[in-house]
Amino acid sequence: MDEVAKAVEECARSAKRAAPSLAAASAEAIDAALNAMADKLVEHADVVLEANQADIAKAREDGMSAGLLDRLTITPERLTGMAEQLRLLAGAPHQERSVDVSTLDGGLRLVERRRPVGVIGANYEARPNVTVDVASQLVKSRNGGVLRTGSAALGSAQRLRETVIAPALAEAGIDADVIQLVPRAEREAASALVRFPALVPLVILRGSGDSTRALATEAAVHGVRTLAHADGGGVLYVDEAADTDKVRDLVFNSLDRLGVCNRLNLLLIHEAAHDRVWPGISGALAERGVTPSLAPHEHAIGYEWALDSDREATVTVAKVASLSEAAEIANERTSGLAAGIATESSEAADAFFDAYTGTGVFWNAPTRLLDGFKLLAVPETGINLDRVPGPRGPVTYTDLYVRQYAVLPA
Repeated sequence: MDEVAKAVEECARSAKRAAPSLAAASAEAIDAALNAMADKLVEHADVVLEANQADIAKAREDGMSAGLLDRLTITPERLTGMAEQLRLLAGAPHQERSVDVSTLDGGLRLVERRRPVGVIGANYEARPNVTVDVASQLVKSRNGGVLRTGSAALGSAQRLRETVIAPALAEAGIDADVIQLVPRAEREAASALVRFPALVPLVILRGSGDSTRALATEAAVHGVRTLAHADGGGVLYVDEAADTDKVRDLVFNSLDRLGVCNRLNLLLIHEAAHDRVWPGISGALAERGVTPSLAPHEHAIGYEWALDSDREATVTVAKVASLSEAAEIANERTSGLAAGIATESSEAADAFFDAYTGTGVFWNAPTRLLDGFKLLAVPETGINLDRVPGPRGPVTYTDLYVRQYAVLPA
């Protein structure tokens, strides 16, 4: 444990030493680094894919489920998409670093300055694409980073940092040490990452609900703030005024990938519409190879199937008597990530939008859209579900700063 913590601390100290290089970099240098990452990702595609295949082979030997293997995999198409996202991020506008707020008495003016946090940590599991997503967001926001991924994706992540991220930063005149990857595979590395408030004051947590909540609790003990993506699972309420064909398409399109947080997890059907819409729904589920879990349920109604490697291809289905009952279930018995309504009634849609308190709400649209790239055209560091002021929903580079109020002569 001491060796693991020491490795994490060394990464944190290296990132902090290099952070001023990124904080002072021009917008042109930052965007050049991001474009260079995209170029190198394509240039070194064979090397990256080779490392990823090695990770996949080891994970398959270890018995990893099909859904988790899908998350771990970088296909040539996904790699191309990663490069495209980097170029889009390079072209996105930079945050205003100084914003006039008001004029004060005595000939003074108030300015809000937006400063980098310094160094931000990120803990995530078997998703090598997240290495690039998070690193690029940190660079765009001028924050150093200490990234920690699970053992399954560590080989891919190391290759991405060595051949894509670090060389691109160096070419742009930015200290490449500003983005660090913890070289240890042990789970203790995640605990160590939340223990250095003077070095890494903020950590982004992505992963299963229980492990993420445990890390957030440990971080609080050590005075480290977190942006946690702990739970997921999309909800779809089928209203009595729903269009049958649209419902079928919504169900089908919400299950294109099963191992993701924003896929359809709970399907609530108005009892007056059930018999009419069920044939289309059951056909869509069958086409996706997904099994409906029907009443009486032997599990919590909001149970997140995406985290269940044995029964990942499952959706909970339940009848409800009213829109208000559906909204109450979505609010009180699910994670609060996202819920949608299928209806042709604008009055029903308005009522559902007013009643649901979660992070994303959708009308005749799949919850799969709750994603930084799909909604905001930039990668995300995660999706924050906190019900307090601050970044909520997809967290992007525009959220990764701290305010500084400055008072100066007019």
